[in-house]
Amino acid sequence: MSENRIEREITIEASQERVWSLVSEPGFWVTDEVNLTGATAKEGEVNVARSAEWGDYPVRVEKVEPPTYLAYRWASAFPGQEPHADNSTLVEFTLIPEGDKTRLRVVESGFEALAGSEELRSRAVKDNTGGWPQVLDALKKRVEQPSA
Repeated sequence: MSENRIEREITIEASQERVWSLVSEPGFWVTDEVNLTGATAKEGEVNVARSAEWGDYPVRVEKVEPPTYLAYRWASAFPGQEPHADNSTLVEFTLIPEGDKTRLRVVESGFEALAGSEELRSRAVKDNTGGWPQVLDALKKRVEQPSA
């Protein structure tokens, strides 16, 4: 496999605290907006992100360092399965304040450790590589909207 890691970055016109309030909800990247629960990431907890289109994904919170870093584990190639070492990837979010804006960096890694065929691993990389720009654009749009 040529890739084991996906890295994306976006600058959001919102405070670090505002961006943190959304990225600290476990599984926000897969959850439908109507299924957002308002849960806050707590290390060691497993939350289920629900999506009408993609299904349910248990997401384990690995590390929380407010308001700059979050790490989650999820089994994107194995919908519905609890994340374990051989079926999941690590998703890390880093928030960097830049004046009144926030740079959000996402790194997803661990594809080479996924159990299954090379085809399954390659598809997971391809699917998630295509998905992160959509997720980050949607997050940017949501965060930049004025609070009600």
